Amino acid sequence: MRTYGQYCSIARALDVVGDRWTLLMVRELLLQGPCRFTDLKKGLPGIAANLLSARLRELEAAGLITREDAPPPVATALYALSEDGLALEPVLKALGLWGLRLMTTERPDDTFRAQWLAYAPAWFATDADPGAGPAVIQVVASDEPAVIELRDGGIHTRLGRATDPDLVLDGPPRAVLGLLTGVVGLEAAVGLGLSAHGRHDLLTRLRPVAQDGTRARGG
Repeated sequence: MRTYGQYCSIARALDVVGDRWTLLMVRELLLQGPCRFTDLKKGLPGIAANLLSARLRELEAAGLITREDAPPPVATALYALSEDGLALEPVLKALGLWGLRLMTTERPDDTFRAQWLAYAPAWFATDADPGAGPAVIQVVASDEPAVIELRDGGIHTRLGRATDPDLVLDGPPRAVLGLLTGVVGLEAAVGLGLSAHGRHDLLTRLRPVAQDGTRARGG
């Protein structure tokens, strides 16, 4: 294993997770749960199969992931985060929250997956009116739709379609993700190509978390 050779907890952590693709692999295993090699690769567009295999072996050796041979009919290896791997979730959340300041532009060659959109509201927003009744927001921004459910005082997300959503947001990733994370307002998002049909007031319940990790002020 490559090492910085420093007696420092940050350096020691980067010895393990500092290589390219490693934290994105952790992201996918957090979002997808235990998954096959092909599912993991699908969530990491651009990674070569041999590099993914090498990273998986390194992370397994470091104790961050586990590999289990699934019985028929799956009959393939399933990869999952270990307890130490799951402990990286707040690290990913902090990095993602910090990275929102870099999301003001969308590069033409950037890829996007719906599962990346699905986790954003749950990680980067809070319900500003947790006492209000349940509500459902349908989001369409990429290859697969996502659903945001406001209920039980929290924000819950999943891939798929809602039967009778209260609000439908449809548009390019920059507009949808920017609106849901507070990077842009509704008017600006519409200018970027967003269409919003239904209860616009539900957007005020999605209160972005401030970039220092606290709840942002305002609606």
